[in-house]
Amino acid sequence: MTPMTTHLTARQLADRTTAAVEAAVAAGRALGLTVTEPTVLHDVFSVVVHLAPSPVVARIPTVLPRPDDLNALARRQRDELDVTQWLADQGVPVLAPSPLVPREPVRRGGFSMTFWAYVEEARDKEPDYAANAESVPALHAALRAYPGRLEFLSSAEPWFVTEALARLERHPDLIGAGDLDRARREWRVLEPLVRSRAAFEARFPGIDLQPVHGDCPPANIFSGADGDRYADFEMITLGPVEWDLAGLGPELEAAYDRGARDTGTRPLDGDVLRFVNAVGTLRVIATLTLIPRLPQLTEYLMPAVEQWRTTPFAGGWDG
Repeated sequence: MTPMTTHLTARQLADRTTAAVEAAVAAGRALGLTVTEPTVLHDVFSVVVHLAPSPVVARIPTVLPRPDDLNALARRQRDELDVTQWLADQGVPVLAPSPLVPREPVRRGGFSMTFWAYVEEARDKEPDYAANAESVPALHAALRAYPGRLEFLSSAEPWFVTEALARLERHPDLIGAGDLDRARREWRVLEPLVRSRAAFEARFPGIDLQPVHGDCPPANIFSGADGDRYADFEMITLGPVEWDLAGLGPELEAAYDRGARDTGTRPLDGDVLRFVNAVGTLRVIATLTLIPRLPQLTEYLMPAVEQWRTTPFAGGWDG
């Protein structure tokens, strides 16, 4: 009999959200904020809560590949806080850290959280992903001058892919043996270039590396009542600009290239795109291991897995 993976129940998920909110409220009050009406704005990989009436939003990551490694999470959160504050200081429209509390992660109740300035959302505005993709070259142009140090392709989380592919062998209800074998063979081809900047640069000579958003910026633009803002820089990294378009398809790639022409920057490179698309797909496979802690992921991930089965090995990238 095939063993079944145990998923968190609805009650356990609700308890996790409650614990995150309580930790954020306690941390906010300890920092001197008035919090009487905490309101959850978002709850997927992170719980995002408005600490009303204070104009402050807490973001508390709750679904992580290594939930116990809060030190690594805090390092990434510091990068995000530093980058977004720097962008805000340059006049780039971003969701910025709150000026009402120190700009650093706060640990409370087993969580590591960050605090952001509250911005009213234009809830009736539908996202225009093509327009968003066309605006991303302007973000890349701004990020190019960022003076801080970032790790090469840290948002690819190669350690997570490696660990997840090993763990998935024990969860045949999440992925079949044939699919897992293919994923492992693809990863053997891709992993060396993800882990080594020198290997990447040798394989893709002339492709510049720079700070990039790291987590699909066309899908992470916040529609504020006062205009759009770039948001969610949790995966900020050093990499090729193609990384920010991974998996988005020809229409949004073409929109990005239109924006690149307008900003005088280079268009996307097809070979690099095939590489980052292949890596992004394996990160989707790895994320199957998070389904037990976030069951709703199933409806998002399984169509991508089915699509992957129809594609050439490693997305047609020849290595």
